[in-house]
Amino acid sequence: MTNAEIKSKLKLASKLMELHGDNPFKIRGYQTAADTISDLEVEMSTMSIDDIPKIDGIGKGMAANVTQLLERGSFDGMDQLMEDTPEGVVEMFKISGFGPKKIAVLWKEGGAESMDDLLRLCQQGKVSKLKGFAEKSQETLMNAIEFAISCRGFERYANVEPFMINILAEFEKYKSILLFSETGELRRRMEVIGCLEFLVASENFESTRLMINGINGFSENEKLSGPYTWSGYYQNCPIPVKIRFCNTDGFYNTLVETTANPKHLNASIDSDKNLKQVVREKAYTSEEAIYEAAGLSPMVPELREGEFEIELAKQNKLPKLVEMEDLKGILHNHSTYSDGRHTLRQMAEHCKSLGYEYLGISDHSHTAVYANGLKDFQVKAQQEEIKKLNEELAPFKVFSGIESDILNDGSLDYPDDILASFDFIVASVHSGLNMDITKATNRLLTAIHNPYTTILGHMTGRLILEREGYPVDHKAVIDACAEKGVVIEINASPYRLDIDWRWVHYALEKGVMLSINPDAHKMEGYKDMYYGLLAGRKGGLTKDMCLNAMNLEEISGYFMKRKSK
Repeated sequence: MTNAEIKSKLKLASKLMELHGDNPFKIRGYQTAADTISDLEVEMSTMSIDDIPKIDGIGKGMAANVTQLLERGSFDGMDQLMEDTPEGVVEMFKISGFGPKKIAVLWKEGGAESMDDLLRLCQQGKVSKLKGFAEKSQETLMNAIEFAISCRGFERYANVEPFMINILAEFEKYKSILLFSETGELRRRMEVIGCLEFLVASENFESTRLMINGINGFSENEKLSGPYTWSGYYQNCPIPVKIRFCNTDGFYNTLVETTANPKHLNASIDSDKNLKQVVREKAYTSEEAIYEAAGLSPMVPELREGEFEIELAKQNKLPKLVEMEDLKGILHNHSTYSDGRHTLRQMAEHCKSLGYEYLGISDHSHTAVYANGLKDFQVKAQQEEIKKLNEELAPFKVFSGIESDILNDGSLDYPDDILASFDFIVASVHSGLNMDITKATNRLLTAIHNPYTTILGHMTGRLILEREGYPVDHKAVIDACAEKGVVIEINASPYRLDIDWRWVHYALEKGVMLSINPDAHKMEGYKDMYYGLLAGRKGGLTKDMCLNAMNLEEISGYFMKRKSK
């Protein structure tokens, strides 16, 4: 069990304790332990049992809980809490904006033991009559429940990618598996995944099925399996696995057909034919051969969504997509000056060690008191430290930035003289998220028209599978960015991936540059650049339209030119 998984278990325990009205100090102890473990530099699974109680913030009792978590994935106290709580009530913790105390009222006074029960209570108007609720909160709750229910059965791509890698590595070991690949939404690198799908070419499907069942971690669901499919689960993967069997001769045909979004397969390639018809005409020896037979430029799996790629492929105008090696720097990052885990020096030195040419530090602005936003004097202190680091780490460079809150009226934090002191400014909304489309769009438009805004951060404020973003008029916002020369962020956190990749192509058509930003709050957060890259590629992002694909000289000139205006 990883530190992140231990943290998650302890956080769940604290919520359950609060739900049942446990001692607040005891609850706080679990929350503190969870945060302490999250901040550890070493995985607890590698530590001696005797060393666990020595960790600051982890007492003897909590150490015993952690030891049990490492041994069996739960602990006695958690077992009892789960036994005392209906499964459907535990699921209610996924409802955004409603904590354990509110859920306790809905359960114990409202009688709801599942989200479906709760939805019915809202529809019947009964929630508004409960203590602490009203008509408005009932409406908000109903929307949040509907969103949570729609997310059932899905996981973020980043959470299931390790399982995909392990399964592919298992297939590699067996000579009887002649060809294999991930497929479906997994291969297209969708931001959320409902099933891990694989394609396996074999001469004997039943012997391959038996072989898979013999691999440690695989568990077949025979009722869902068929003569050409294996369905079931793999180890601790939270979503099901489906393995399709095919003959070697038909592998690439089946791979193209199972990888693509149906819109891609059914898109017209001439007056009387689509790609699916071409795929089914004969056996092909490669995916490239299929696209060539269709008169289309071959394309990477990420693009096969039926959005814009077919028309470009007809004209041989598919873009050369941005690659990881194209990215020269990392913008939008946090340090211990605000709510980051690592110091400015640590963030800079680690960024340099990864081979990047520059780092953009953009801690929270002073209105973000919940995130230790920087006061005026702290801004000056940080900029002084940046100057010293730049002298020491040259030619590597740290740019002084800020993630300025977009306030309710659309203005930015800080007076103009402080805003002018930064090399770049990421403007983001963090509060007052409950807005209609008019309010949200106007708020963003005001910020975009502010001459100090360099990058528009996480445009909709969404948290994937946790919280819907506030509604915005994407075209109006993108058009304004085009007019004012504002860059749009692809927030690379797997929890955000915001702007949604489905709007990237429109932004590119309008000449808007994008920046792949990890929003890193610790050194390890830099790894999220990869997930932002995947999102950008799905929308057709190229090196020349990616801000942080500029080298140090280019982006220094870009920031200076922007400031001079």
